[in-house]
Amino acid sequence: MNAVLYASVVLIWGTTWIALKWQLGPVPIALSIAYRFGLAALLLFGWLAWRRQLVRPRGQAARWVLGQGLCLFCLNFVCFLQASQTLASGLVAVVFSSATLWNALLARLIHGRRLAPQVLAGGALGLAGLVLLFWPEIRHAGAGSLAGLAWALAGTLCFSCGNLLSAALQGQGLKPVQTNAWGMLVGTLVLLGYALLAGLPLSFEPTWRYTGALLYLAIPGSVIGFTAYLTLVGRLGPERAAYSTVLFPVVALNVSAWLEGYQWTAPTLAGLVLVMLGNVLVFRPPRRVQPAAVVAVAGSRQ
Repeated sequence: MNAVLYASVVLIWGTTWIALKWQLGPVPIALSIAYRFGLAALLLFGWLAWRRQLVRPRGQAARWVLGQGLCLFCLNFVCFLQASQTLASGLVAVVFSSATLWNALLARLIHGRRLAPQVLAGGALGLAGLVLLFWPEIRHAGAGSLAGLAWALAGTLCFSCGNLLSAALQGQGLKPVQTNAWGMLVGTLVLLGYALLAGLPLSFEPTWRYTGALLYLAIPGSVIGFTAYLTLVGRLGPERAAYSTVLFPVVALNVSAWLEGYQWTAPTLAGLVLVMLGNVLVFRPPRRVQPAAVVAVAGSRQ
């Protein structure tokens, strides 16, 4: 089941870039994000009501859901869109993929979780692979890269904080589908409030291209993708689940090769190998060490 969830997340989020690209146009970006999560929240609330699983988080859980909504369904998207204004998309992908390492570090600082060496090594290999994959873009980064890097790093930290909040909420018995519904509602309301305060026109592009992209981002990209991903965060831990962020660009590049004629080269293929080796390391079971007492008893019986 975990393998199916993991593959679903990688394939879905690895292709959402097409829909995001199709949404660029006359509609302000903040409104497009609000439409996406507003529709996704509506679908999740309807599903939960039909299943009689709709619950309202209370007390500490309510505060954590508010934080998750701000981190995962609002601020991180704003930060990455700001970063994309001055930073090459490849470098944004590399910074975002450092979530594996940030998740491990934050889990250590906040929850005292042990830093698994194979997860750290796998994350480092994956990042090195992505640098090779996107080196042509990174090499020609513009003068505004420093500000773009700051925005991308802020977005990654928001994403990682949202991961840890989801893990904590699941520890209290709340399911990702439940917390996502409320969190997406929070993100939608904040973005709509910003649009009103900023005087953005409440517009919509009634074309098949824009509407189809919105539906893809809301249903597979948000309802299915975020629910599957945060379920993995609860089952595998934030560190291992976040390695999927390293694989998104690999899927995106393969789709680009099919649709846009992207050409694979020797360095990019080497980067792909590093990414896959990192994936193997991250999910390799830790080596079991036989207790010394058991070894001694076994030796005495020989």
